[in-house]
Amino acid sequence: MITNVRIEGKGEQAVVLSHGYGGSQSTWDHVVPHLSQRYRLLLFDWNFKGAIDASKYSSFTAFADALIALIDRLKLKGTVFLGHSMSGMIGCIASVKRPDLFRVVLCFPLRYLNSDDYEGGFERAEIDDVLSDIEVNFHAWAENFIVLVIGADDPISVDKLGRSFKSMRSEIALALAKTIFLGDMRHTLDKVEVPCTIIQVSNDFVAPVSVGRYMQSRIKGMATLEMIDSDGHFPQLTVPHKLLEILDRVMVSNKPCMVENVPSFHA
Repeated sequence: MITNVRIEGKGEQAVVLSHGYGGSQSTWDHVVPHLSQRYRLLLFDWNFKGAIDASKYSSFTAFADALIALIDRLKLKGTVFLGHSMSGMIGCIASVKRPDLFRVVLCFPLRYLNSDDYEGGFERAEIDDVLSDIEVNFHAWAENFIVLVIGADDPISVDKLGRSFKSMRSEIALALAKTIFLGDMRHTLDKVEVPCTIIQVSNDFVAPVSVGRYMQSRIKGMATLEMIDSDGHFPQLTVPHKLLEILDRVMVSNKPCMVENVPSFHA
């Protein structure tokens, strides 16, 4: 499930950068130069386009297991994990399975479907429409979605994200969209004991502020909520300087973890 693994930087603290749905490690391009001056970065791509059974994308647990296997193979301990969108929940699940691998989890909110006791931002009928659009014409849906989450006034970011989105296999795109939009992993939050920082964009079309606040209230361990005053779902593309301000402040409080003899890895 993981491809194109690479290590950047020579710092003592290991930092894992994990992208979200439709993205690739290129979504971190604006923050890698800064972070690599201080940290050893682990970057990779979730395999959205290879010859993998689409049924494997029906659970975040499979992603968490793949993440754990990669970190183990690279012999990393006490990592700082930064997971965007769906990867935020993947990181939470992985931290429950193997808390020894993570020093802190930084994640973006996830869980979109409203329920009686939860405001995720979308009603079931709206989610059904999204899934229908993806099934009928994924590329057309992706073009519209990317503009909504990035903004039409940022054509460079729209183009960057568009290239990775459109490289997805349509059957994987649909299977994973069902997992993301219909799944409910809220019960996992009660088991997360690793310190977490939830990074929330103030005007996120995909995830309203209520989602970040809910996650903060449910995570068992110490959880803080950091707000980015901006629009959209991809601050690492649209306002990387604001994201880096938060990362610098949060990560400096974590003592370095020595990383020695990292083996080469080819996925």
